Amino acid sequence: MKLPRSFIVLSTLLMLLSPLAASLQAAERKIPTSSAEVQLSYAAVVKRAAPAVVNIYTKRVVKTRTLSPFANDPFFQRFFGDRFGGAPRERIERSLGSGVIVGTNGVIVTNHHVVGGADKITISLSDKREFDAEIILSDEKTDLAVLRINSGGEKLPALTFSDSDEVEVGDLVLAIGNPFGVGQTVTSGIVSALARTQVSGQDYQFFIQTDAAVNPGNSGGALIGMDGTLIGINTAIFSRSGGSNGIGFAIPANMVKYVVSSAISGGKLVRPWFGGGGQAVTSEIADSLGFDRPGGVLVDDVYPGGPADQAGLKPGDVILSIDGKEVSSPEALRYYTGLEAIGGVIPLAILRGEKHRILHVPLLAAPEDPPRNITDLAGKHLFSGIKVANLSPAYAEEIGVSAYKKGIIVLEVPRSVMRRTSLRRGDIFKMINGDKPHTIKDLKKSLADDPLNMDFTISRAGRTIDCVIREKGRSYCQ
Repeated sequence: MKLPRSFIVLSTLLMLLSPLAASLQAAERKIPTSSAEVQLSYAAVVKRAAPAVVNIYTKRVVKTRTLSPFANDPFFQRFFGDRFGGAPRERIERSLGSGVIVGTNGVIVTNHHVVGGADKITISLSDKREFDAEIILSDEKTDLAVLRINSGGEKLPALTFSDSDEVEVGDLVLAIGNPFGVGQTVTSGIVSALARTQVSGQDYQFFIQTDAAVNPGNSGGALIGMDGTLIGINTAIFSRSGGSNGIGFAIPANMVKYVVSSAISGGKLVRPWFGGGGQAVTSEIADSLGFDRPGGVLVDDVYPGGPADQAGLKPGDVILSIDGKEVSSPEALRYYTGLEAIGGVIPLAILRGEKHRILHVPLLAAPEDPPRNITDLAGKHLFSGIKVANLSPAYAEEIGVSAYKKGIIVLEVPRSVMRRTSLRRGDIFKMINGDKPHTIKDLKKSLADDPLNMDFTISRAGRTIDCVIREKGRSYCQ
């Protein structure tokens, strides 16, 4: 039987290729001949970076009172008052965390929550030497604190900052810190996600997410790349147990660098105020705007006379990028604005209708107009004893209130006034006896007119509450 020509050609090719395939397979199975072919190690990176990571120990004295068994008994309180409250006692609270040397002269960065409220801060270097530290800047909004130790003129090992905007998902990273107080520990992982928000109560949420194991005590430690530079400061753990579940968060190095620079240059952190806000463009909003995909921030608030208003931004505009960086959420807008220094301008790419535009936003500090004028109200009137202040964009930013709120904010309320008027801390006066008070001066004038009978309106957590207080007769709030 005569074989087909095609079969003969195919058989010949297979015979010729078999030795080549065998040799390639043998090459793949070649026994390693050097340590480099056997070992993948981060040792060189760790040796370079680890000496710049420190352990932080804090001590805080807390005063407490040991209560008598009769302290809460109404009978004894009636006759003896607080005499059964017990003598004040002091106890010491200790905590631990990590920090990173970012200046060879002894400048160290860590988390605000690691050192906040501490009476004494001790820094332990990788070589076991210990130093007392002082806080030169602590910023609750970013959860960062900058410390300084006196090394006696000795230059200390320090990490350099990476450009965290260049970090990509999938990059290899190492977390170095002091988990559980066991001593310096290194864990490895990758960058799991970028620009994470809604993680904590911080105002500037824009975290790098990593699966490198981060545990209690790692806070304030270093997240580094394979070049040994600082990518971020480890700050939060996302798990129900409080331990590592493969999700940890770090503050980006660019924000850390900005805070450190502010601390070194004068110890005061003043961020630019954008003067505008909005909401992320969701799928539903994108459909209504005719977008092919979600993205950007739809502007719904522009503060009159603020930087955004001066640049020409209007409600209904969609912010696409700021200084060339894509903006997909209000948090991103706040973060990138917060990285800039006061003075100059920053370009803003927007979409207005169907037209793309570039606006130039001046970088200005939030104004304190009117001045806060923090006042303890005194006199024979319903609000005697409360502490109030005038709201301004600057003061609102400082205390974490929307910069768009205006008027007089309640800071403290004695219990007796709280029971009588239903006022709470954070309430904002909107109307008193038919008048709209703009400042504390206006409030005092209204109180003088009829100090024991009052109709007033307050704003509380987005709700409007009307109150009627009468010296004789029915009083209520609704």
